Amino acid sequence: MASNDPKGLAVLPFLAKQSDSETIYQAIGVEPIINCRGTFTIIGGSVERPEVLQAMEAAAGYFAQYDEMAAAVGQRLADITGAEWGLIASGCAAAIKHVTIACVTGGNPEKLIRVPDLTGFDKNQVIIPGYCRNAYDHAVRNVGVEIVMVDTAEEMEQAINPRTAMIYMVTGRGEDQPLSLQEMARIAKPHGIPILADSAAENLTIPNVHLEAGATVVTYSGGKALCGPQCAGIALGDKALLTSTWQASSPHHGPGRDDKIGKEEILGMLAAVEAWVTRDHEGEWQSWLEKLETISKRVEGIDTVTTSVDAPEGLNNRAPRLTIRWDPSVLHITGDQVAEDFARKPPRIAIGSGDGDGSASVNVTPSQLQPGNEQVVAERIHAILTEKREPLNDDLAAARLDVSGTWEVQVQYATSVSQHRWTLSQDGNWVSGIHETDYATIQIAGVVEGNQVKLESHMRRPGNWIPFLFGGSGTGDSLTGTIHLGEYQTATFSAQRTPAGRKGRRVTIPGGPPLAT
Repeated sequence: MASNDPKGLAVLPFLAKQSDSETIYQAIGVEPIINCRGTFTIIGGSVERPEVLQAMEAAAGYFAQYDEMAAAVGQRLADITGAEWGLIASGCAAAIKHVTIACVTGGNPEKLIRVPDLTGFDKNQVIIPGYCRNAYDHAVRNVGVEIVMVDTAEEMEQAINPRTAMIYMVTGRGEDQPLSLQEMARIAKPHGIPILADSAAENLTIPNVHLEAGATVVTYSGGKALCGPQCAGIALGDKALLTSTWQASSPHHGPGRDDKIGKEEILGMLAAVEAWVTRDHEGEWQSWLEKLETISKRVEGIDTVTTSVDAPEGLNNRAPRLTIRWDPSVLHITGDQVAEDFARKPPRIAIGSGDGDGSASVNVTPSQLQPGNEQVVAERIHAILTEKREPLNDDLAAARLDVSGTWEVQVQYATSVSQHRWTLSQDGNWVSGIHETDYATIQIAGVVEGNQVKLESHMRRPGNWIPFLFGGSGTGDSLTGTIHLGEYQTATFSAQRTPAGRKGRRVTIPGGPPLAT
C-alpha cells in the first residue's frame, strides 16, 4: 500500500511527538529567543495573557455574523474605555489604513471600491507633521493619498484646504514641538478635519488622554502593552468615523479585505482590553524590577562593570530598563559583540547594546521575560563578561586592493536585478564616495582589509530607511559579495570597475558673453 506520507513528515502528530525538552519552534528547526528587548514585532511582539488565550479558545468552534459582532464589540469597547466607540482591526497599522480610507471615502462604497485610485475624490490629502514621519505611515500612504508635510502651526493652517481628508500624528513625540496635538486640534476643529493619533506602543489610558486632547480617533497595537493578539489592534473615538472605518475593513470587499482578522482574534483583543482595567500594573512593574535586580546582582564585582535602571516618563514602551556598562579595554569585548554573540548562539537572547565614549554596554527590558528567563540571562551575561580573551585589536590588516574609481554594480535581489554605481576614493584602508541606487544618490564609506571590502550606505527618506551593507572580496577590477539590507533581508552583488576615462584637457574661461550660441 502506498504511503500517504512519502516524506515521513507525520504532519498531524508532530506536535505530540515533541520531546519534553523541545519547544514547538525547535520541532520545526527554529531556535526560540529570550526577549530582553520588549515588544518588537519581528520577534513576536508580546506574550498573550492567559485571559486572551482563553477567550480565543472559547471563540473557536462557533460562528458569528461579523457586522453584528463589530457592533457589539464597538459598544463593549466604548463601555470599558469611555470612548464613544471602538473597533478591532488586524493590527494597529490596519486600523490606521482603514481610518484613512474612511476619511477619503466618507463611507461611500462607490468610492471605497476605487481606492487607491483617488482620481476625482473630494478628499485626497493627508497632513503629517514632519516630526511624526515614520516607517508605519505606509499605512496612510497605502491608500493613495497625497502626503502634505508641515512643521509649524502656520504651515498647517496654510496647508488645510477642501482636499484635506485627515491629519495623522504620532503621540509621545510632540510635547516639545510647536505642533502639539492640542495645537493641531485647535487648527483642525473649525474645518471639521479629523485627527488620527497613532499610539501603537503606548499604555492605554482611561479616560483616553489623546481623545481628551483633541484626537478624533486613537489607535493601539494589540501585540504591545495590551498583551493581546499580535495580529490585532484597536481604534477608539468618533462613532460615525469608526462606522465608516468598519465598512472599509474585512470581511467587506475593497482595499481593506486583505487585512483580515479572525473572530478568535477579535474576542481575544476584547479580552485584552477588559484585562487591562483589572491588571495589577504596579505589581507587574515590581516584578520587572525584581527580574532586573536578579541580573544586576549577578554581574556585581566584575571589573569596571556598573549598572543602572531607568524608567521612561511617558506612556510609550513603558517599562524599566537595566543598563550594564563596562570598560571594553579591560574586559576585551564591546556591547555590540555581546549582542551579536547572544543573537547567534543558543540559548538565543535578544538584547540591546551600545558602544561609545570609551565604554560598552548592553541593556535589558524585562516586560516580556518569562518565568526563569532572568536567571538564564544573568548567567549568560556573567559568563561572557568574565571570559578570558585577548585584548581587542583595532589594527587593520593592510589593504591589498585599491578600489578607487567608478564601479558598475549589479545587485541581484530575490526576483530582480538592479544596476547601481559606486564612485570611490581610498586612503589606506579607508574608503569613501558616492553610491547611486535605483532612486537615490547617497554617501558610502567603508574599509578594505587584505582583499576584503566592507562598504556601508543608508537610503533615508521621510518615513523610510534602507541600509546597504556590502561585504565582499575580489582582485583587480572585480568584486563579489553579499548585501545586508536590514529588515529587508539580503541580496548579492557583483561589481566591475569601469576603465579610466580620457585624460583631462585645458579649460578656457571666456572673457565675456558668447558672440554666438
